Amino acid sequence: MNKISKLGVSALCGSLAAVSAANAGELTVTGGVDMSWVSLQDATTGNPIGMGSNLTFAGSGELDNGWTVALSVAMTNSDVYSNTNVTVTVPSLGDIRIDQGVSATGISRIDDVTPNVWEEAYGTGLGTGINNVDGSSGGSTIEYTPNMLPDGLTARLAYSPDVGGATSADLASSGAETDALGSGYDLTLVATDALHGVSGLTLTGGISETNVDSTTAKYDGDVSEETWAITYAAGNFSLGYQWSEEDLGRSSSEQQYENTGYGITFSVNDDLSIGYNNYESDQTNTANVTAEAESIQIAYTFGGASIRLAESSITNAKYQTTAMYDKDATTLSVSLAF
Repeated sequence: MNKISKLGVSALCGSLAAVSAANAGELTVTGGVDMSWVSLQDATTGNPIGMGSNLTFAGSGELDNGWTVALSVAMTNSDVYSNTNVTVTVPSLGDIRIDQGVSATGISRIDDVTPNVWEEAYGTGLGTGINNVDGSSGGSTIEYTPNMLPDGLTARLAYSPDVGGATSADLASSGAETDALGSGYDLTLVATDALHGVSGLTLTGGISETNVDSTTAKYDGDVSEETWAITYAAGNFSLGYQWSEEDLGRSSSEQQYENTGYGITFSVNDDLSIGYNNYESDQTNTANVTAEAESIQIAYTFGGASIRLAESSITNAKYQTTAMYDKDATTLSVSLAF
C-alpha cells in the first residue's frame, strides 16, 4: 500500500470585527489559518508545506414584524466563496433558507451522520474519491423548515431550479450550461426520542429527485437518491449505521452507487474520545468496483486546543483497482482557537 502522512495545524481566530447599525442588525467576521505537511510514499509531492486561510461573515437582525434574518458567507483560500446562505425565520411558519453552498441543504446535510470523533472514514486526507449523496445542493437552493411539527420531528424540503447551474450574484443568472441536470427537490426527516420515546435513539432519512434531459448522451432517466440512518447514544458510547443509494439515470458508464457506513465512538472523559469508522461504496459500472475506507481516530481537547490523530486506509480509491489506489494514511491535526 502507498503510505500518506499528513500533519495539520490550524488556528482559529475569534471575532475579528463587529459592525452594527441601528435597525440593521449586526455583522461579525471570524477567521482562521490552517498549516499542513503532507508526505506521500513512492510519489512526487513537490513542496509539502501547505497553508490555508478562511473567513466567515455572519450577520443577523430582526424586522419590525418579528421576522429574523441571518446571513452567513464562508470563504476559503484566495477569497473563494465556499458557502453563502440567508435564513429568514417567520414565527408562525418556520425557516426559509436560500443557499449557495454545496453541502448545507437537503439530503447533503445528512449524507453521513454516523458518529465520529473527528472526520468521516473517507475524510482524513486519503483522497478516496468516494461518491456520496448530495441531492439538489449542487445548485443554488431554497430550503423550507416548518416549525409546526410535533416535538422531536424535523422536516426540511429543499428545491433547486437548476441543480447543474453555477451560483450567481444578485440580479444575475447562471446562464446556459452543458450539464444535463435540471430542477431537483429533497425531503429529509429527523426523529429524536422526544417523538418516539426511546432515549438516545435518532432516526434519519431523506430522498432526492433531480430532473435530467434524457436527450443528453448516457442519460435515459432522472437522478434519484435516498438515505436512511439509525444512531444511538448510551452513556459514553455512540454508534450508528447508514445506507444510501444514488441512481444516476444511465444505462451505461457509471449507473449507480450504493453506500453503507457505520461508526462507534467512546468518550473516555470530557476531553478524550476514541472512535472507529468504516464506509463502503459499491459502484455499478461496466466493471463493478467496491471502494472501502476505514479509520481509527483519537481526539483530545484542552482549553482552546484540540489534537486529533487518525490511522486510515482506503481500498480501490476513486473506484480504481490498481495497487496505487490502495493507500494508508496517518493524519495528525492540531487546532488552536482564540
